[in-house]
Amino acid sequence: MFSKILIANRGEVAVRIIRACKEMGIETVAIYSTADKNSLHVDLADESYCIGGPVLKESYLNINAIITLAKNTNVKAIHPGYGMLSENPEFARECEREGIVFIGPSWQVIEKMGQKDLARKTAISCGIPQALGSDLLNDLEEALNMAKSIGYPVILKAIAGGGGKGIRVVRNENEMEINFCQVRLEAQNAFGDDRVFMEKFIEHGKHVEVQILADAYSNVVVLGDRDCSVQRKNQKLIEECPAPSISRQLREKIYDAGKKLAKKVGYVTVGTVEFLVKDEEYYFMEMNTRLQVEHAVTEMVSQVDIVKWQIRTAAGVKLPFNEDIMVENRHAIECRICAENPEDFTPSCGKIDIFHMPGGMDVRFDTAVFKDYEVPPFYDSMLGKMVVCSSTREGAIRKMKSALSELVLVGVLHNRSLHMKLLENEEFILGNYNTDICKKVL
Repeated sequence: MFSKILIANRGEVAVRIIRACKEMGIETVAIYSTADKNSLHVDLADESYCIGGPVLKESYLNINAIITLAKNTNVKAIHPGYGMLSENPEFARECEREGIVFIGPSWQVIEKMGQKDLARKTAISCGIPQALGSDLLNDLEEALNMAKSIGYPVILKAIAGGGGKGIRVVRNENEMEINFCQVRLEAQNAFGDDRVFMEKFIEHGKHVEVQILADAYSNVVVLGDRDCSVQRKNQKLIEECPAPSISRQLREKIYDAGKKLAKKVGYVTVGTVEFLVKDEEYYFMEMNTRLQVEHAVTEMVSQVDIVKWQIRTAAGVKLPFNEDIMVENRHAIECRICAENPEDFTPSCGKIDIFHMPGGMDVRFDTAVFKDYEVPPFYDSMLGKMVVCSSTREGAIRKMKSALSELVLVGVLHNRSLHMKLLENEEFILGNYNTDICKKVL
């Protein structure tokens, strides 16, 4: 097992990894930008080092600085968290060159599955259903011709990145030019890669994902599924485990597809395979080669510490369990609490004057904020993740509403009121909602 790990991230996920490492007896090294000098992860780590200015490329995306610090502090491995450099194959490759373990799959797997067009081709080779789609689109004319062939509506996707960026739905020919240009520009700015492809847009579908855990001995375990259909502008707001309103037969099919894909690419550690589901049909979307923000709901249901097992499998530990360890009759829900104006969703920043964290049986608030913490304007707006678990879905909904009503967070605007509206929506309560739900609530 590793004796010391560097966490190449910030905020809530850095705190989550540090806690796992402390419980495992592993020393931690934190990095931080000048804007994060008073952050919680800086205080919790055994060692902390300022790595640059508040702009991401100066600090958390500075590969050379991170690798140099890792060597100088004699760390054995680097955990990238999620976002930041977690799906950057060049970063994983540099770690390998320097003899440092990247806690994630190999750079070859990241490169293959991180590019959505290559991931799509790999899934096709496994016999996994796909929405009708294109190869890379070179220009607007090619996009128009392909859309005519596929049939509107279509969805344009950047081949790189994630987090809801680089995605646009196009419903007719008149919308193509502006959306094609916007997707390419956004992809270039966010990921440094403006390449785009197209798929048939599946209306009124559910976004369901399968949690994979794999070791270096070809063992692949599915730790359940999650419904991530509650989204605003392709950004997930609420996730739950297991996904409601899908049949046992469909669940078995997507589990089998997730395992096939993981074995096909020689996957090791934690990953997620995402599908679009409509009725009894499912379509491969992408594979996230990292820890997911929403991993906590799966932990609450499965009783498996996903972060610890991500570290162990990266260290070469063999999985001692299979799907038989899954706990039945548990249901978890997660609400992402973000610093934003609930009226127009613009980001909010400033000092947190009053903070009270909810508690109780199976109530968890993963966060890095505290009283007097200054929410910076430079990074993602998520303040924390409220996660609850109960023996039934109905009980989990009631528990989440109770936890949200107990949360006190004064000093910045946040989206608790939106979550309350969603939890009281009839379609959500029945479990038969899809990715259109936010449009109806808002």
